Amino acid sequence: MVFGGRSNEHAISCVTAGSVLAAMDPERYDVVPIGVTGDGRWVLESNDPARLAIDSADKLPEVDPTRATVALATDAGSSELVVHEAASVPRTLGEVDAVFPLLHGPWGEDGTIQGLLEMADVRYVGAGVLSSAIGMDKHFMKIVFQAAGLPVLPYAVISPRAWEVDRAACVESVGSLRYPVFVKPCRGGSSIGISKVHGPSGLEAAVDEARRHDPKVIVEVAAEGAREVECGVLQALDGAPEASVVAEIKVDSSHEFYDFAAKYLPEEHTDLRVPAELPEQVTAQVRELSVKAFAALSCEGLARVDFFVLPEQRVVINEINTMPGFTPSSMFPRMWAESGVSYPELVDRLIQLALRRDTGLR
Repeated sequence: MVFGGRSNEHAISCVTAGSVLAAMDPERYDVVPIGVTGDGRWVLESNDPARLAIDSADKLPEVDPTRATVALATDAGSSELVVHEAASVPRTLGEVDAVFPLLHGPWGEDGTIQGLLEMADVRYVGAGVLSSAIGMDKHFMKIVFQAAGLPVLPYAVISPRAWEVDRAACVESVGSLRYPVFVKPCRGGSSIGISKVHGPSGLEAAVDEARRHDPKVIVEVAAEGAREVECGVLQALDGAPEASVVAEIKVDSSHEFYDFAAKYLPEEHTDLRVPAELPEQVTAQVRELSVKAFAALSCEGLARVDFFVLPEQRVVINEINTMPGFTPSSMFPRMWAESGVSYPELVDRLIQLALRRDTGLR
């Protein structure tokens, strides 16, 4: 497995890896934990899941940069892992059968590591290069969804050049939407860098905050009064995508939205209802749209699709996550557990899917 990475979701990736590591059967799999440091170096990490747990906002896990460096062999047709340690001859850890890329955010979840693994001819879990890239970029994700006839909320995109050249025009473009709006890094996750803005006066500061994490920004109409629901999609071993039960997120009143603290910190209070108590037709529509969204992006393996159910019972897609979190509080494994697939079975299914498919064009 590969985790950590250069994005601002480094800590969440570590937590995800710890959870998956604890669930993997050591009798079936010889797991090699590879951590990617904040500056992009690959290291041979500890196989102790407890070291990767999250305790509080002041103690987030991270990859240990002092550990030995790891690299994929560059020989043609080889998928060996080679360990480089100071004052030692490089040693091999053997051939890699499949990689479980548990990276979140840019430089991992966005198709970059998938491209690297494709070039190395190594099988891996989850979506391919294009699906991962589109799923990471909320702008192009919405374009693909709209082209497939899937419902999304109104939005505006602020490119790096547009913001630098004419801020007033950017503010005006957002004015065509109705406030309140959410201002987000276009290629981010875990609610990092997101602000809810209630009027034009707060827009510039919110865009600047989002731009600290991504120079490209997306502004979306807030789904006021809507219910936030999610659905997991998992491929069967024959390749057919299946939808899980639907879950609902109810955020404590101390949070204006489902922010980082509400998602991950243990002292916070978020009501996760699995399954959600929704009208039968709404549940059916969410599950149907989840599979359609999965197909629209040509996803593989798994995805989590997030929705808003508006007060008039209209369902719209918020986003898709091609590598959803596997932390203890993450919705994806909880939804599948409620659907009859336990955490260890879920991890095993994903690995088996990876081992069955080819690299390259498919």
